[in-house]
Amino acid sequence: MFHIFRNMKIKDRWLAFLCLLLVCGQVYFDLRLPDYTAEITVLISSEVTELSEYFISGGKMLGCALCSALFTVVVGYLAAMIAADFSFDIRAKLFHKVTAMGSGEIKKFSTASLITRTTNDITQIQMIIAMGLQMLLRAPIMAIWAIIKIIGKSWQLSVVVAAAVVIVVVSLIILLAVMIPKFRIVQKQIDNVNRITEENLTGIRVVRAFNAEQYQEDKFEAANDDLMRTQLFTGRGMAFLSPIMMFVQSSVTVAIYYVGAMLINDIKVPLGETISQMMAAVTDRAAMLGEVVSFSSYALYVIMSFVMLLMIFMLMPRAQVSANRINEVLDSDIKVKEGSDSQSDEVGSIEFCNVSFRYPDASDECLKHISFSAKRGETIAFIGATGSGKSTLVGLVARLYDATDGTILLDGKELSKYSFDTLYSKVGYISQKAVLFADTVKGNLTFGKSERKITDEDIDNALDIAQAAEFVNSMENGINSQISQNSSNLSGGQKQRLSIARAIARRPEILIFDDAFSALDYKTDRILRERINKDLSGTTCLIVAQRIGTIRNADRIVVLDDGEIVGIGTHEELMKSCSVYQQIAMSQLSSDELAANA
Repeated sequence: MFHIFRNMKIKDRWLAFLCLLLVCGQVYFDLRLPDYTAEITVLISSEVTELSEYFISGGKMLGCALCSALFTVVVGYLAAMIAADFSFDIRAKLFHKVTAMGSGEIKKFSTASLITRTTNDITQIQMIIAMGLQMLLRAPIMAIWAIIKIIGKSWQLSVVVAAAVVIVVVSLIILLAVMIPKFRIVQKQIDNVNRITEENLTGIRVVRAFNAEQYQEDKFEAANDDLMRTQLFTGRGMAFLSPIMMFVQSSVTVAIYYVGAMLINDIKVPLGETISQMMAAVTDRAAMLGEVVSFSSYALYVIMSFVMLLMIFMLMPRAQVSANRINEVLDSDIKVKEGSDSQSDEVGSIEFCNVSFRYPDASDECLKHISFSAKRGETIAFIGATGSGKSTLVGLVARLYDATDGTILLDGKELSKYSFDTLYSKVGYISQKAVLFADTVKGNLTFGKSERKITDEDIDNALDIAQAAEFVNSMENGINSQISQNSSNLSGGQKQRLSIARAIARRPEILIFDDAFSALDYKTDRILRERINKDLSGTTCLIVAQRIGTIRNADRIVVLDDGEIVGIGTHEELMKSCSVYQQIAMSQLSSDELAANA
């Protein structure tokens, strides 16, 4: 828990220290009230008391109460401000950490878990800070201060308070020992509920197409029931403490007055003695009554302190679990680290030198000893069976991962040496799954940071090359038209073409098409490739494709099988020398096309 507080700003630390001072003042004024109560009790017992003395003591009590109330309001305001500011900073750091993670780190935590950690877990921390600065500071100060004022007054009454404290502490220890493991389970079950909800929402079309609504409902119901049962267990367990506290508090009050009555009764009024002796005994009785009344108030303050600690301890275990989960993300090692170079001697060249790659926690390498090169303006295509490592290979160029072994050179320099600004200005990546954001068309095409400004001319040119200009211009507001969340107002082909236009608009040296033509019809695919060859002749292209028709005119085709290169060459060369490529061709090309190649 304290590890995460290292992130607190200096300003918030000073405000927290101010809260501590105000809490001390608040406790001081609260603990002055029993003294004035005892004083008024003695005045009532006195026959010669002037009315003005009641007003003086009552005025002091009112002043203490008002000061305590004022300090309480100020502490509450400062605590809320510190908690909100701290959660804002932690949420921002957590988000920045996640955006800096590579694909491997994201998979380690899972999307649903990261969402829970950024929302629910931080809310738990915010709550414990807001309440802790008020109660966690106040409770021990009040308890210790009240005990100090109690000490020496009456050992009989002190024993009553000590017994009550022991009962409260033992109850807390037993219940917390049972509750803490359950709080850890709750956060994991929230992750599971979020995961199922996310899967259901993103796959709603598949769910409906397969008539699987009831199956999804049953799966969600099971996860929801698990969460409910665990939370009911913890809620019932913590609710059990409330009657214990009320019972102890009421019992202490009764016990103090019972013992106090016996102590008062032990002070005998000597009948038949002098009036001064009788008045002295009466005065002693009045003083003892005032002491019992003030002692009862101090005892209640001690019990109240433990009640406040109880409320904090009810939140602390869950907040501790949340803090550990947040620290897991903040302390995680980012494997894809940024370099510092921004200059290179070459333009648009890429070279793989004996590159191998293994996914985190995987036992086998999915890429093995990959070597090839591409010069500026060349088109290199990759083809192979599903799972052969095509997308992984081009993902290494975009630094979604770093190679396990070997070296990747971009423009003659090792890929990891470049700063991210330089790297992603050189490389344009079009992912296999088209991802657009809830923004305008123009906002999506100018998305991200680039070393050079993207002009309206760049946007128009990119839309034209990507064969997206026609449908964009037909939209109500053109490039200023809004794209809905998850781009649900666009077809798959439209999303794919806008993704391609977004990469082209940056005018990178290298364009990576990770199966980016799969959602396009054959005609659009052909025209788009012709425009790329014509208008982007100086741009190096790396193309992952399943269709031979998409890549047959590439300068070189790299054939992958089980993570290894089994053939490199032109379409004609591979038709003669590579059996894997021949099998793919036979499954896609007509007999006339195969005869022509032969």
